[in-house]
Amino acid sequence: VIEIKMENNKLIESNDDENTTYQNLCIEDFTAYGGVFGNKQDSAFSNLENALDLAPSSLVLPAVDWYAVSTLTIYLQEKLGASPLHVDLATLQELKLSATLPALLLIHLPYTASSGLMALREVLTGNDEVIGQVLSTLKSEDVPYTAALTAVRPSRVTRDVAMVAGGLGRQLLQKQVASPVIYPPVSYNDTVPLIQFWAQNFSVAYKDQWEHLTSHTFGVQTLNMTGSFWNDSFARLSLTYEQLFGTTVTFKFILANRFYPVSARYWFTMESFEIHSNGSVVYFNASQVTGPSIYSFHCEYVSTLTKKGNLLPSLWQITLHDFQIQAFNVTGEQFSYASDCAGFSPGIWMGLLTSLFMLFVFTYGLHMILSLKTMDRFDDHKGSSISLTQIV
Repeated sequence: VIEIKMENNKLIESNDDENTTYQNLCIEDFTAYGGVFGNKQDSAFSNLENALDLAPSSLVLPAVDWYAVSTLTIYLQEKLGASPLHVDLATLQELKLSATLPALLLIHLPYTASSGLMALREVLTGNDEVIGQVLSTLKSEDVPYTAALTAVRPSRVTRDVAMVAGGLGRQLLQKQVASPVIYPPVSYNDTVPLIQFWAQNFSVAYKDQWEHLTSHTFGVQTLNMTGSFWNDSFARLSLTYEQLFGTTVTFKFILANRFYPVSARYWFTMESFEIHSNGSVVYFNASQVTGPSIYSFHCEYVSTLTKKGNLLPSLWQITLHDFQIQAFNVTGEQFSYASDCAGFSPGIWMGLLTSLFMLFVFTYGLHMILSLKTMDRFDDHKGSSISLTQIV
């Protein structure tokens, strides 16, 4: 395995004012200088293109995660069981490679970190010549090989670009927006996953004091699920938190699975949501959480707050954003197709009323058109004129 690395992804180019500017080597350079527009004779990557054409298989990735690139050498070293050997072109020509013993060779392209005033095309052409010489040497050794051309760092960092008031554009000194952390779902296992629960945000309040439990629930290996239980007709997911509001609090999701002859299928229902603390129990009716047993249940917002919709109808308040739960027919660690709680929102009602109004106008207009009758008598200027007798 031959790993060809760029020592630095900065290319140095001189402009007309004799000031040194730095440019990033990126995938667009292969488009601009690769002769992809029909000028193959002007390509700066003739050796690389020829190697890709003659290779039994090849893979080109427009972008690679920085962490993956930094660990590539370690990964290859573990797979091959061979220590990496840093060589240059002269050393490579003196090596004698074996077709039976694996070897890991690291070759750095010499011109990417150069401080000379070389034009961009000359830098790329020089590196391509080095690649061609390396591959030619390996071909003369008549040993099978796999070559990987990588950089040691990304050429650019993708940032989310906000819309600027008054038009489109990039904001100066723009800060990179942190991606939201996606936690894995809570999974109650007994050799296989039996109950799964997830929410983008899980918050609870006691006497108007709010605590966010998302990071303490999802992705936590030591989450206390003592008291959880499962069988074909009953499931209980129990989550216990120490020192929550100064005491131990346990949340219990209790679900039942029943067969309904009318629909000839099993349906599950969350019979209650319980909060146990200080020897007392608070019950919430959660019968709206229901669906076919082969599905999971999903709701964008579940809360005891009446201003948001009281799906879980005390001193205690609970909110669950992007709530999803499945307690029966769980396959693997993925939720099944979700039965959503979405009903008729104001937007849906507005759309339906507008559509009904337009349908009424169309029907009325069509009725008026069909009610038109053509004249069965016409005035003939050569004959007697039509006379209408007035009936008093």
